[in-house]
Order: sequence, then C-alpha cells, then structure tokens
Amino acid sequence: MKLDESARGVFVIAPTPFHPDGRLDDASADRMTDFFLEAGCDGLTVLGVMGEAPKLDGAEALGFAARIARRAGKAPVVVGVSAPGFAAMRALARGAMDAGAAGVMIAPPSHLRNDDAVLTYFRQAVEAIGEDVPWVLQDYPQLFQVQMPPALIRRIVAECPSCVMLKHEDWPGLEKISALRGFQKEGTLRPLSILCGNGGVFLDFEMERGADGAMTGYAFPDMLVDLVHLSAKGEREAAHDLFDAHLPMIRYELQPGVGLAVRKYVLMRRGVIASDAQRRPASALSAAARAEVEFLLDRLARRDPRAQLARAA
Repeated sequence: MKLDESARGVFVIAPTPFHPDGRLDDASADRMTDFFLEAGCDGLTVLGVMGEAPKLDGAEALGFAARIARRAGKAPVVVGVSAPGFAAMRALARGAMDAGAAGVMIAPPSHLRNDDAVLTYFRQAVEAIGEDVPWVLQDYPQLFQVQMPPALIRRIVAECPSCVMLKHEDWPGLEKISALRGFQKEGTLRPLSILCGNGGVFLDFEMERGADGAMTGYAFPDMLVDLVHLSAKGEREAAHDLFDAHLPMIRYELQPGVGLAVRKYVLMRRGVIASDAQRRPASALSAAARAEVEFLLDRLARRDPRAQLARAA
C-alpha cells in the first residue's frame, strides 16, 4: 500500500550493509530487515542520510531499495531519492515504486535561500516523480542549510497534495511541531504525518508535542518502538525512564562524522549485520571510541536487557 497521512509509529532509518571490501552485503540486508520488523518497527526508510546513498550508483541504489521492499513484505518502505538533478530522482522514485516501495523522501538542495525558491523546487520535484507518488518532506536544516518555517511547510503541503509526511529534524524544533499541529487544529493545514529524526534525541518531548512517531536510525530501534508506544498510551513517566536510560548512547551515536560508525558497530555487536564497514570515503572508530561504546553498553545493560544481548554478541 502507498504511504499516506495516517502513517505513525517507527519507520527506522536503515543503514546500508557492506562487506569489508565495499561490496553490498545482501545477507546482512535481509537479516537487518527481519530484525527491524521483529523489533516492532512499522516501516523502514532506506537511502537516507545515514544510508550512505551518495556512495551507491543508480543500479545499486534501486537494487538495494527493491531488495528491502521485497523482504519487508506488507511493511511500508520509504526510499530516499534526493539527487542533484530531477532525472536521477525520477528514475529512482519510479523504479522504487514499481519495486514495491510505499513512498519516497525528498530533501531540499542547499542552494535554496528563500521561501519561493523552496516551494518552486518541490513543485518541480513532484512534476518530475509524478503526482501519484506519495512523498516525505525532509526538514533537516542543520545538514541541508535550508530553513523551512511552519508557514512554508504549510504552503508546500497545500500546493503539493502528494506530500503526506514531514520528517522533522529541525533543532530546536519542538515549537515547530506545536505550530504545525496548531495549524491543523484551526483548519489551515490538512492532515499530515509527522515523524522525527535526529537520532531520537528529542523524541520523548516530540511525541508529547504531537509527533506521530520516529523516522531515525538508533541502534536500538526496539527501544524507539517501546518509547513511542508508551507515549501514545500516556505513560509519561515510563516513557521518560526508558528514554533516560538510553540517552547517553543516543548522544554518543549522534556525533557528527562518527555517528554512523557507532551505529553500525552496535548493530554488528547485536548480530544484525556482519560487518560495521562503510563504503569509502568513510570514518572509522578508533580503539578509544570502541572502548567508550563498550563502556556505554555495559552501563546500559544494567537498565535495559537489550544491551546485555549486545554485550554478549
């Protein structure tokens, strides 16, 4: 089924598994997909910022997206299709949808500097991929250097009916969520799914502000699932207790430059992927950094048994 504005829960950002020599690791991709779904994730997002998408050629990107979509079965898969030009964006978007993806994700290029330019870009992107393709608006100004205030997001959503979800990664961004939900309450913004990124570092309060869930890639996605469920049930203290237990690891994984290395290392320790390799150019964990991650896993294991399994891997 295609993605729509009712999407909620955890759409985990999937890394792209590689062998140490840089080849795509299909067996790990299958095992990773199974793990995410068994952990309770509602969907998967591939070829995002932490999916090393620019390091794959067009055929590899489409093949990887199609493999994950097939393995995921009925679970929705969102495919990042951001590209320097619309021809490549269209090819990947149409190919991914034909292969069973539920929707695509588009981020603005960094050269856009005013609201009209941003709106024009997304109108043209929709023309390129087709109005029948549901898409996620990725709002990540720390990386893309494009500011999209709530009023602009409202304009984009109004003028691009195929936009069904916002991936919210502004920082600080809690007030933006409140503003968007306020627009909906007053009737000036149609229904829109809001899933949050940033490694989950603000997810506890983002849920309370009206987010529908998470679209991020923390190495313990099963914890994100539990947190979203607890928050949805109104179990505030339990949700914050769980979040507090994981916050040191979330913070460590959120480091620019080495964050993906940390995430892949922990996923490898959990037996999800065979190698923590990244395709070059890549960053690697130093011996000191690995020791710090192991220290954090030891501490986390005292409060959450999931980390005990990671330590025993």
